[in-house]
Amino acid sequence: MAAVSSRYARALADVIADANLDAPKVAEQLHSLAAAFQESRELREVWESPAIPVEQKHKVLDALTARIGVTARQLRNFIAVLIDQDRILLLPEISKQLDIELNHRIGRVDAVIVSAREMGPGQRDALLAELSRLTGKTILPHYAMDSTLIGGVTVRVGSTIYDGSVRGQLQRIRQQLTEN
Repeated sequence: MAAVSSRYARALADVIADANLDAPKVAEQLHSLAAAFQESRELREVWESPAIPVEQKHKVLDALTARIGVTARQLRNFIAVLIDQDRILLLPEISKQLDIELNHRIGRVDAVIVSAREMGPGQRDALLAELSRLTGKTILPHYAMDSTLIGGVTVRVGSTIYDGSVRGQLQRIRQQLTEN
């Protein structure tokens, strides 16, 4: 389903770009709609039920978008398409994928940086500069600590993993020794 969610997110990103909409604002409103969908069992039941007429589902959508303050008619229509095509269950994932798509289009990428201990500001800046140089993109870092690394860091950017940890180096040495 991730491929389907990505396809819908790309389509919404295209609509945002074509209509010159405020992308962060639309993304925030989509997050609010997705949160409401996840938090409300009643809303999920209404939008998912084949027994409820589409017109009633759209009325609920209109009431919710008015309450949240959705200003882009295109976003309301996008959600209506998800309801009409029985894809509304994908709303939370599409919301996440939209962030990834919008960041990709403006040259930003998320990176999960895991270190054995807390990194100082100088270390973080140097690492971010090197990652930006390697990827050619602006890095949006998300930091975590994992004492099992022993030392060093691992970084995941998209599907690429950079392993500069002591644990990773020991594993590579072990592999080389067993191959010989």
